[in-house]
Amino acid sequence: MTGADFEAALRKLVAKALPAQGNVACLACDQSTGCSECTFCTSSRGLARCHYCGECADCVDCVHCVRCSGCLACKHCIDTERCVGSAYLVRCVGCSSCTYCFGCVGLSSRDFHILNEPYTREAYFELTRRLARELRIAQG
Repeated sequence: MTGADFEAALRKLVAKALPAQGNVACLACDQSTGCSECTFCTSSRGLARCHYCGECADCVDCVHCVRCSGCLACKHCIDTERCVGSAYLVRCVGCSSCTYCFGCVGLSSRDFHILNEPYTREAYFELTRRLARELRIAQG
């Protein structure tokens, strides 16, 4: 095998692995492409086993997320990227096993944090309610 043979074979493998534009085994996924085994997702692409998500991309096993990308097993997240096993995150990036975080980056197993700083439950909800209103982030 030459370098050129390797490159050609690799290009073929990558092309075959690219997601199809159609949805596979999805139910009521409107304006979504390249999704599989999803239900009631809208305006999304590249989702797998996600449910009730909107405007998300490349997420797996997520539920009730909005405008998220690259997330795995997240629930009720908004504007979140590359988070894993987390819930109720807003505008977070790279968090794992977190709940109720707002604008956090790279946290693991944390609750009630804003910009990576801890808050009491009461203070968290008071501040995030105001921030969401000012930033026009619908929190459902």
